[in-house]
Amino acid sequence: MNAVIPSTPSSPPGVDVVLPCLDEAEALPWVLARIPAGWRALVVDNGSTDGSADIARALGATVVHEPRRGFGAACHAGLTAATADIVCFCDCDASLDPALLVPFVREVLDGGADLVLGRRRARARGAWPAHARAGNLALARLLRRRTGLRLHDLGPLRAARREPLLALGLSDRRSGYPLQMVVRAADAGWRITEHDVPYLPRTGTSKVTGTWRGTWQAVRDMSHVLAEPPADGRAAQ
Repeated sequence: MNAVIPSTPSSPPGVDVVLPCLDEAEALPWVLARIPAGWRALVVDNGSTDGSADIARALGATVVHEPRRGFGAACHAGLTAATADIVCFCDCDASLDPALLVPFVREVLDGGADLVLGRRRARARGAWPAHARAGNLALARLLRRRTGLRLHDLGPLRAARREPLLALGLSDRRSGYPLQMVVRAADAGWRITEHDVPYLPRTGTSKVTGTWRGTWQAVRDMSHVLAEPPADGRAAQ
């Protein structure tokens, strides 16, 4: 049995939540306790050394092992392991509440959008460092220039249908994966929406945006994605 929050009538059944994980032992109990009833938590262990996989398994999550390091590698391993019609993504560091995905999923199921994204709104000092916000803003502007989408954030909280996601043929296995998903979805004519979500101080140290160096490495990865020309008929990877 998965770790869940109390069941509510508004929680659609049969959803897989991909949780990329690298040394998140401290955050996992809170995150998994917030997975809506009837949903499956797919914790993708990306080489943790703090017992994260054992903790996740003990709390009822399905653990997927991805030895290739990289945020995109972990996310895609979770996507390929998913079996539900709807797949969600959420960071595993307690900065975002997976229970907030319920209306995202409902919007996809009701046909209001093909991809729903969470626009992070910091709720405490230090939740979103200035260098990370600056990098995100720069990428949002570049994304608008590339696709015409007027998004404010490229955050990790998101929901979409599994088969169309696989059909996008996502190939980035590092920090560019979330952006590549949005770019290729836009190229394919998807309806993409975003909604405000509270962004909390993460548990532990960020592996990507915790430093200026990490942030700009992520920006560099994503710049390569933005340089990709639009293409049709990409095969699933």
